Amino acid sequence: MNKKNYILISAVSILIISFFVTLTTLKKNNDYKTNKLSATVMSSDNESMVIKDQDNIIYTFKCDRLRAKSGDNIVIEYTGVIDTQQNIKCSNIKEYEIAKTSKDEDGVPTDYSDNGIFSDYYILAYNDVKNMSLDEKIGQILLVRYPNENQKEILTKNKFAGYLFFEKDFANKTSDEVKKMISDLQKVSEIPILTAVDEEGGTVVRVSSNTNLSKEKFKSPSELYTLGGFDKIKEDTINKSKLLNELGLNLNLAPVVDVSTNPDDYMYQRTLKKDTNLTSTYAKTVIESSKSTGVSYTLKHFPGYGNNADTHTTSSKDTRSRESIMDNDIPPFKEGIKSGAEAVLVSHNIVNSIDPDNPASLSPSIHNILRNDLAFTGIIITDDLDMGAVKDISDSTVKAILAGNDLIITTDYDKSIKEIKDAVNRGEISEEIISKLAFRVLAWKYYKGMMFTNQK
Repeated sequence: MNKKNYILISAVSILIISFFVTLTTLKKNNDYKTNKLSATVMSSDNESMVIKDQDNIIYTFKCDRLRAKSGDNIVIEYTGVIDTQQNIKCSNIKEYEIAKTSKDEDGVPTDYSDNGIFSDYYILAYNDVKNMSLDEKIGQILLVRYPNENQKEILTKNKFAGYLFFEKDFANKTSDEVKKMISDLQKVSEIPILTAVDEEGGTVVRVSSNTNLSKEKFKSPSELYTLGGFDKIKEDTINKSKLLNELGLNLNLAPVVDVSTNPDDYMYQRTLKKDTNLTSTYAKTVIESSKSTGVSYTLKHFPGYGNNADTHTTSSKDTRSRESIMDNDIPPFKEGIKSGAEAVLVSHNIVNSIDPDNPASLSPSIHNILRNDLAFTGIIITDDLDMGAVKDISDSTVKAILAGNDLIITTDYDKSIKEIKDAVNRGEISEEIISKLAFRVLAWKYYKGMMFTNQK
């Protein structure tokens, strides 16, 4: 080896060694650097403590030294990096303190504020929620399947956030009859209600299945795309919104932005039937087109349904890698959120690579992807807790709250109410946690313009 090459190799070696020494030093410094985390305790028992920070990221601490009750605001000092996908061990916790509740200049508790999509209405929402009873606040986090009878009496008693309507609820009714049905509900409700449907188009049409309400059924996303691309989808979204709005419906649990290109997939017929990039453009198109129509749209089914089985009847396990899901299924949700999506609905699939122990709807790790990776500040909605995949899970409503959902879809509302009240009474969750969720739903209603026109 000549002298010139020897000097060159030596110089490169020194640079490599210096790089790794610097990297190790930085890591070591980071490991010992003290950081602070401000959060609210969601639940606490002898084994763990679940907290939610101001960005609505959820952490679970497995640590005997941490002792705070649900509803407490705490400040934790720690070293190293907190992984939102893992339970936090006690080793990197230095100390913690229970903090006094502070308020901003407008009188809203600082732990309520996240500078989110509805933040312009936080003052109004907080002024409402601070004067509500526990029962009223519980009602505001439930989106209930429209009962078969006594609908107005049930609504008056329970003060639900809203009703979810299905095809049978519109069957054979005229436009005027539907308008009256919904108007009568709004009249008896002290707080304006969300009136929701799954009007996806194609195989899932609740309203346009009735020819009295629509001359023809709304077409599926794939049919529309074939007929005229995204221009046709934009036109369809506007027309659909116009009909729903005229009838008094203000929330559409659509679009389906799951990526599916395999005809054998359960969800295939309800999707765009295109790849990730085109499905992302579809999400963007629908959300942007829906703005200012009076109807909010909901991205579903997070984190992407893939080729999983029907969770209406049984549980389903997603065996794909986390990397595959993040690369292929998350982008449409990300694009829809960037375009101003107000709500995201979470599926009941068990995603093994992210949380093998819980359905997505009951998994803090799944919700942390929405809040952390996608910076979503809107409303997270469960799929119906009475579906087969989760129906037999004990305290599913409480678990849904602790997972990070804001709004719970339920058919058995008595069961959901009882589960929440029992959890509050035994101290598993505090009334303050319910207050924050009701506050978020109310802020959304103000954002939608509902509260200014209808509130008594």
